[in-house]
Amino acid sequence: MSAMQRKPRLSLSQIINMSVGFLGIQFGFALQNANASRILLTFGADVHHLSWFWLVAPVTGMIVQPIVGYMSDKTWNRLGRRRPYFLVGAILTSTALILMPNAPHLATFIAPMFIGGGLLMIMDASINISMEPFRALVADKLPEEQHTVGFSVQTLLIGIGAVVGSWLPYILSEWIGIPSVAKESGLVPPNVVFSFYFGAAVLLATILWTIVSTPEYPPEFYEKQEAKKDEKRSKTFYIPRIMVQLLVVQFFSWFALFSMWVYTTPAVAQHFYGTTDPNSDVYQEAGNWVGILFGIYNGVSAMIALGLPVLAAHIGKKLTHAAALSIGGLSFLSFFIISDPVMLILPMIGIGIAWGSILAMPYALLASSIPADRMGIYMGLFNMSITIPQIINGIFGGLILQYFFKGDPLYSILMAGVLMILGAVSVSFIREKKVEESLGLEGDI
Repeated sequence: MSAMQRKPRLSLSQIINMSVGFLGIQFGFALQNANASRILLTFGADVHHLSWFWLVAPVTGMIVQPIVGYMSDKTWNRLGRRRPYFLVGAILTSTALILMPNAPHLATFIAPMFIGGGLLMIMDASINISMEPFRALVADKLPEEQHTVGFSVQTLLIGIGAVVGSWLPYILSEWIGIPSVAKESGLVPPNVVFSFYFGAAVLLATILWTIVSTPEYPPEFYEKQEAKKDEKRSKTFYIPRIMVQLLVVQFFSWFALFSMWVYTTPAVAQHFYGTTDPNSDVYQEAGNWVGILFGIYNGVSAMIALGLPVLAAHIGKKLTHAAALSIGGLSFLSFFIISDPVMLILPMIGIGIAWGSILAMPYALLASSIPADRMGIYMGLFNMSITIPQIINGIFGGLILQYFFKGDPLYSILMAGVLMILGAVSVSFIREKKVEESLGLEGDI
């Protein structure tokens, strides 16, 4: 194998095999996103404090992902480089999915909402253990010209997993007849409980599929790949300029997404169903409908995923991402003029377009600007562009809701629209650069 041997192109089936575990991860993540707020409200949390409970997710992500990224760069054993972390994360996440809806049964000296919040932290930390190496695996295995396809296939599988995960409580209730209202106040409805059990099984099974079906290149492959570049590159760690430029775009995008995940259920329940009581039948009906809406935006992201590389090839990655974020921002703003909850399907289509691009385009823009032998740590650090805006929202989102929006969560959704449009504007300041241009540290930090 020569020093400049290129990575071989992979078939679509090989790309799907190495990414199918992301379907399971997003299945569990969708259950968390669509149901965590109503579960915590059921356990007694106040709507103004919801964002504080949700803080545990990005805080753990910010800590876990860079560490896991660095460790996975240095790991090599019988399972490989990234796959050991897939397995550990899958086991821990599945356990948290089973335990979270059962928090009241675990409560002896601590209130269920705090046990639920703690399990939310464990669940998100565990998801992050698996998620970051999956991002790095795409860049590990694929040549540069397949990066956009690889991340788009991940987006497709993420969308499929998220649709089923988001819709599952509704399906179990309306199609199978599992009750959607708990027998006692303060307990999670059975349809949600069984959805979490099923999600745990799917997550574990799909990650095992990736582990079994996808071999990894040994460390020697990357050493030879990077040998020539090391003659030019400083051994010190450097940050490509494009990573810094993407931070601004990511800040606006993920601040907006965090608001959507936290406040859509209370906003829809209050404005479209006329209730603020999380233990009422009507509120649970609103929560089930939000699950359907979340499934729609994830489904749209899956449908457009494979079209993103085609569009990006014609108009560029930057313009593709800017257009998608603009559509998402306008869709959030349209909540203000809609009165029928069924019509919320329309803005969810636009949000799905933005979500599909958010899951693929920033990574496609970044992957060609960072060295292959440090892909894990770079992807882990880049995850801070996702976690920091969520942490800031978690700290201040509830205060903004209480003191600026007078407790009306609909305005948090409208704020998300404005921020996503600002994210689209920020894309225009990005300057794309390949890793070879960065090796001389020109323009890097």
